Amino acid sequence: MTRNFCFFVSELEKSIMKKRWVINTPPEENKIEELAKKLNCNPVIANLLMQRGINSSEEAQAFFYPSLNMLHDPFLMKDMDKAVERLDRAIAQEEKILIYGDYDVDGTTAVALLYKYLKYKCNEDHLEYYIPDRYTEGYGVSVKGIDYAAENGFSLMLITDCGIKAVEKVRYAQEKQVDVIICDHHTPGDTLPDAVAVLDPQRKDCNYPYKWLSGCGVSFKLVQAHSLKHNLPMSELYKLLDLLCVSIASDIVPITGENRILAYYGLQQLNSNPSLGLKTIIRISGIDKEITINDIVFRIGPRINAAGRVESGRKSVALLTADEKFSANEIASDINNFNDQRKKLDHDITEEAIEHITHSVIEPSKKTTVLFNPGWHKGVIGIVASRLTESFYRPTIILTESNGLATGSARSVEGFDLYYAISQCSEYLENYGGHKYAAGLTLKLENIEAFKQKFEQIVSETINEEMLTPQINIDAQIKLSDITPELYNMLQKFAPFGPNNTIPVFMTENVINFIGTKKVGRNNEHLKLVVVDDTRACNDRSGIGFGMGNLYEQVNSGSFFDICYTLQENEFMGKTDIQMMLKDIHFKEEEE
Repeated sequence: MTRNFCFFVSELEKSIMKKRWVINTPPEENKIEELAKKLNCNPVIANLLMQRGINSSEEAQAFFYPSLNMLHDPFLMKDMDKAVERLDRAIAQEEKILIYGDYDVDGTTAVALLYKYLKYKCNEDHLEYYIPDRYTEGYGVSVKGIDYAAENGFSLMLITDCGIKAVEKVRYAQEKQVDVIICDHHTPGDTLPDAVAVLDPQRKDCNYPYKWLSGCGVSFKLVQAHSLKHNLPMSELYKLLDLLCVSIASDIVPITGENRILAYYGLQQLNSNPSLGLKTIIRISGIDKEITINDIVFRIGPRINAAGRVESGRKSVALLTADEKFSANEIASDINNFNDQRKKLDHDITEEAIEHITHSVIEPSKKTTVLFNPGWHKGVIGIVASRLTESFYRPTIILTESNGLATGSARSVEGFDLYYAISQCSEYLENYGGHKYAAGLTLKLENIEAFKQKFEQIVSETINEEMLTPQINIDAQIKLSDITPELYNMLQKFAPFGPNNTIPVFMTENVINFIGTKKVGRNNEHLKLVVVDDTRACNDRSGIGFGMGNLYEQVNSGSFFDICYTLQENEFMGKTDIQMMLKDIHFKEEEE
C-alpha cells in the first residue's frame, strides 16, 4: 500500500472500531497451583496450559515435546483402505495417474506432495499433475480437467483440496472411464460423490480422531497409509513435511493435535533441509532467520499463491517439485514478479472498495459488505475481502465477473458462521463452498441484488452486536514483574503458534508512563513507551505500539491506563531484552 492509503485505512479503523477485550476464564486457582507444582513452572504457564486442555504432566510433556509417533493411524480414516488398494492397483498395472488440485497454497502443496511421493513409486511418464485455471475453469473439479484425463489416457485421478461436493463431476468422470480418489477437508454436502474413495475427516461417517487437517494433510495421510502398508521407511515420507507445514500455516487450519505435530516437524525441515523449490522461495522472500508460521503466512505462502492469482497455479507446483537449481531460480523469479503484480492489484481494488463504502449513504449502516465490480481481478478478491473485513469488521463478500457469471470470495468475523448464512441464500446461487469463516460462491449477474438483500437479512437476523466489534482475547492478567526471561523461554515452547494455539496475549492493569516514552517512525506513527505498573517497583518495561503514535498525549498525561500485549525478544545495539508488542490500550476515561 502507499503511505497515504495506509494512513487512510489506519484513521478509518480508529474512528469506527473500539476493540473489546475478553479475558479467558482461568481454571480454578488451586488446580493451577497444583499443575505448576507438578511441572515446577510459573503459575502463568500452568494457567496457559490448562486453557489449552492440558491438565497433567504427561499431557504437558506431549505438548512441549511433540513426537511423530503420536500421529494417528491413517487407516482410521473412512475409505483409506479402498484408496490405498486402488492406488496400488494403478501402480502395479502401470496405469496413468493424474493428480488434480486447487490453485491455492493448500492445493498446490498437496499436488506437489503427492507427485514427489509417487514419482518414485511408479513410472514417471505415467504420472502428471493438473491445476485448473482460476479464470476459465474456476474453483473445484472442472469438466475440462476430466476431459483432459480421459483424452490423455489417465484412468485414475487423485483429486486433492477439492471435490467433496463434485457429485456430478465424479459421475461424469466415471462415464469417461476415469476412477477418482478424493482427498479433501472441506465440509461435505448432503450427498457424497460416488468416487472409489472419499477421504475427508469432515465426513459424518468418518471416525478419524482429528478433524481439522488441511487438504495437503489428507493427502499426506494417504501416502502415510501407503508407506505403512508396504513397510517403507517413514524417514523418506517425513522429508515432505516442509510442504505440509506450508499448507497448514497458509490455509489457517487449527495448529492443535496432529496439525501441531506436523507443523512442528515441518518447521524443522524448512529450517534445516527444505526442498529446492521452497529453499528458493525462502531466498527470494528475504528470510534470513529461523522461519516461523508467520513467515509462511506473510512471506512464503503469498508468493506460492501469486502464481494462481495472476497466471497459473501450475507454475507453483513446478517450483515446489523442481529438482534442478536453474529452473527453480527461473520459476521463482517469475513467481516473485507475480507477487508484485498481486500487491498492486490488491492495493488498487482495496482502495476503490473502501472509497465506495465510505462515500455511500447506505453501506455504513449495513451489517454486511457485498460489493460487485465486473472489472476487479478475480485473483485478488479473496485478499480484498479479508482487508475489508479487518477494516469494517462485518461479513464481507467481494464479487467480480468471470465467464458471464458473478464469482466471489467471502470472509467472516469471529464467531459468525458465514457458510450457514450463504447457504440460506442458495436459491440465488449457482455454486458455493467453504467453511465457517471463508467461502467462495458463484451466481448469475441478474441475481446479485436479490442475493445482497437476502444475505443482509440473514446476517442481520443471526449476528449480534458483540460479533460486529473487534475482539481481543486475553489469555491472562499479569503484573509487569511477572515478565522474566524464564517466563519468556517457557512461552517459546508453546510454538508453533496459529489458530487455536495463538501466541499468548497478556493484560496489565493500571500502568503509567515512565521515562522514555516517545513517538517513532518516519511520520511519528508508532508509539515507543516505557511503563511501570501500580506497584511502582523498579520493574519498568518497554513496549512498541505500531500505528499508536496518535495516543502519545493520552499516554503521557500522567493517568493510569490498561494495556494488552504479546511478548517478543528485542535486540538493539548488542543488548537483548523482552519487549511488549502492544495490541491495544484502554484509557480510564473511555470506560467511565
